[in-house]
Amino acid sequence: MANQEDIFKNIISHSKEYGFIFQSSEIYDGLSAVYDYGQMGAELKKNLREYWWKAMVQMHENIVGIDAAIFMHPTTWKASGHVDAFNDPLIDNKDSKKRYRADVLIEEHVSKIEDKINKEVEKAAKRFENFDAAMYKSTNARVLEYQAQIDSINKRFKDALEANNLEEVRQIIIDCEIVCPISGTKNWTEVRQFNLMFSTSMGAVTEDSNIIYLRPETAQGIFVNFLNVQKTGRMKIPFGIAQTGKAFRNEIVARQFIFRMREFEQMEMQFFVRPGTEMEWYNYWKETRMKWHKSLGFGDENYRYHDHLKLAHYANAACDIEFSFPFGFKELEGIHSRTDFDLKAHEQHSGKKLQYFDPEINQSYVPYVVETSVGLDRLFLATLAKAYVEEKLEDGTTRVALNLPAFLAPIKVAVLPLLKKDGLPEKAREIIDLLKYDHATTFDEKDTIGKRYRRQDAIGTPFCITVDHQSLEDNTVTIRYRDTMQQERVTIDSLAKIIDDKVSFKKALQALK
Repeated sequence: MANQEDIFKNIISHSKEYGFIFQSSEIYDGLSAVYDYGQMGAELKKNLREYWWKAMVQMHENIVGIDAAIFMHPTTWKASGHVDAFNDPLIDNKDSKKRYRADVLIEEHVSKIEDKINKEVEKAAKRFENFDAAMYKSTNARVLEYQAQIDSINKRFKDALEANNLEEVRQIIIDCEIVCPISGTKNWTEVRQFNLMFSTSMGAVTEDSNIIYLRPETAQGIFVNFLNVQKTGRMKIPFGIAQTGKAFRNEIVARQFIFRMREFEQMEMQFFVRPGTEMEWYNYWKETRMKWHKSLGFGDENYRYHDHLKLAHYANAACDIEFSFPFGFKELEGIHSRTDFDLKAHEQHSGKKLQYFDPEINQSYVPYVVETSVGLDRLFLATLAKAYVEEKLEDGTTRVALNLPAFLAPIKVAVLPLLKKDGLPEKAREIIDLLKYDHATTFDEKDTIGKRYRRQDAIGTPFCITVDHQSLEDNTVTIRYRDTMQQERVTIDSLAKIIDDKVSFKKALQALK
């Protein structure tokens, strides 16, 4: 049985081999932490984005979408706090010369202690009948000792971050005896802050130009357009503004394939509410977004909430929806109660009022905001990680497949003529012409039919249609299903309905009600 590290390596190799993800500028030896989406990856990414957009915008009457520019007035980022506070605490190991985020080192150390607790619980569950995990955790001395360690580290870490005490952050790393994964030593430098924004110049003459930034998040484009959308759309609170788009962060410690990149895509929604109701809506969106993720069918056990120890400067509540990646539970989406920080900050720096007149209470106020923000690239990686399977078949061979939800699959149907002659390719082309207006299709006539099935399995195609000599006689074909590998004979006229029922977004969206 392959371990998770080996599976992750296989997923990365599979992504390149089948046209999902390529290293950016690969012919020039690549650009670190920047990736290109290939022909299959672009389709899967588009489908994930579309499912999010339909669920977020199309299914809510009080949520609309915009597409704000990447370049924004530089004062935007001063108002948002990014110029002064958008930093990561970095630390170097003097022996390996490798750089790490200090907070990630500590969080991973805590995760290892949590793993010890889980192993203790699993051992006990095997020993005792009618095992009560909660009772065991509250009474077992070893588990209590582990939990005390976690609580102590978390409290020290939270206090240090809130006080911006970088020396204490370093001391926690030393006291926990955290070693560099490369050198195995504890020879650490001081911790220092590093601003993550990319800067550039705007204007024909550099000396006369303004310094501007590539946006580190898409949210600010929503906030500065709050009044534009509210007035032109005649929106009533509560309402939301959504958008998807590229963001850029100069990540020093970029790793784990597309999990952490310097150029990435976000899908965000800012929900504007009456002050005092924000926690109600915060809890609503926590549940709603978790339900959306679980609707993809990758198993409820692969998701969990993680409440933030340290709140960002704009938040009064925050949590992550974490996903079980091959390298452990990591953040997939963030839900934040941002209070009125952003709109008030932009009011102050722009001199423009960003308020809403609420006719129900006959009062003007700056709305509070609840944010949902999911990384599309991380969602893509989560989808690949859980869809990728290596199956031993009865004949002793191994099948590699992507068991993607049919509505997300890059190619919905492959049409395969059994032979390259006797009019079979022409008949196959007729079927493609019938289906291609509604679905992404492909035609493949090379190699044996078995090899062609395997190629389609590897890219996640849910349906393969085989055209044979009988098809010319009675207008029937064989449709083969990816997940079960079962085949059945159907009429060509029935293909559209069979495929429509399986690949439509409609059923997935209806399940979210």
